[in-house]
Amino acid sequence: MTTQQAGTPGNATTTAETATYVYAVCRQLRAAALTGLPGLAEGFPVRALRCGALTAVVQHVPTAEFTQEAWEQRLSDRTQLERCARAHHEVVVAAAACGPTAPLALATLYRSDERARQALGEDAARFTAVLDRIEGQAEWGVKVSLPAGAPRPLDRTPPDTPQGSGKAGAGRAYLERKRGLHQAREQRHDRALQTAEDVDAALSRLATAARRLRPHGQEMTGAASRRQILNAAYLLPHDRAEELAEAVETWRTRTGAQIELSGPWVPYSFVGEV
Repeated sequence: MTTQQAGTPGNATTTAETATYVYAVCRQLRAAALTGLPGLAEGFPVRALRCGALTAVVQHVPTAEFTQEAWEQRLSDRTQLERCARAHHEVVVAAAACGPTAPLALATLYRSDERARQALGEDAARFTAVLDRIEGQAEWGVKVSLPAGAPRPLDRTPPDTPQGSGKAGAGRAYLERKRGLHQAREQRHDRALQTAEDVDAALSRLATAARRLRPHGQEMTGAASRRQILNAAYLLPHDRAEELAEAVETWRTRTGAQIELSGPWVPYSFVGEV
């Protein structure tokens, strides 16, 4: 979900020593759930901010440390980015333990509590619709991988004896082998796509909503021997989690694919679709 931010994080720098960072929006929140959370700024408590019928989870942050330039530096440093993302997620998870919670994007920042209350209030109808949609639901992630380009028997057969004589026979044999290799690659690709479609269709039938995400390349997965063919998120009622796990196991057995199931998560992937 996009919210009306104070332009960029840097816009909060000129008139106050602190700005208001917003982690999430929910309906109900136990103050004790946020106790002791460090958030993104030491010395400033993570707290609730009433916005009409909704509650925002917020924290004051030092303006000088949350300028646009400072954020760009954080986001360009992988260690800093991971630290900020973990801190943000920790707060969102704590809030979600109290009831349906719509997480906001990293670096959602306003000049003041009043500006945050005004902007979030203007979006109250959308937040309410999102919270209605995700109540009693959780997000589950599914990643499906297959061996990356493992050679088929056609690739391992010794070269055919050239028929005919001279360069013409050798050339024909070479072209036939190339054509066979190309066809084998196409067949593997088609089988992989069909596996992804079959798994996604089966799991989507259990879900309230589903999203196909960009598959991770081998440089991200670190598994050079495997190729990810499906990266998807499913929004499921809490009471269907066991059905999902059973379906994943069935498709592991049926396809021989490596299928990773993760969750339950706060439904990050489904808060921007209303």
